[in-house]
Amino acid sequence: MARSASLTGLVLPLALLLIGAYFTFTAVQGNYGLFQRIQISAEADRLETQLAALEAEVGRMELLTRRLSDDFLDLDLLDEQARDVLGYVRADEIILP
Repeated sequence: MARSASLTGLVLPLALLLIGAYFTFTAVQGNYGLFQRIQISAEADRLETQLAALEAEVGRMELLTRRLSDDFLDLDLLDEQARDVLGYVRADEIILP
């Protein structure tokens, strides 16, 4: 009986220690753990920065589209686009490579 009590006295703390270690490991490394939360936060910051850059690009494109629309025609922009797309050059211009 002394051996059984000694074995129980050793197994129970060891089991509790292993269970505690498992939950600690899971809290830090698991799917919803601390490291995963940090990675998700960093990814969210990166995506917010990318979203801001894309929104600025969309705003620029909307402005260019509006400047080329029928309601508001910017002749300088139209001339620039025609030269770029079609490769037109005036006779009095000098091209630098």
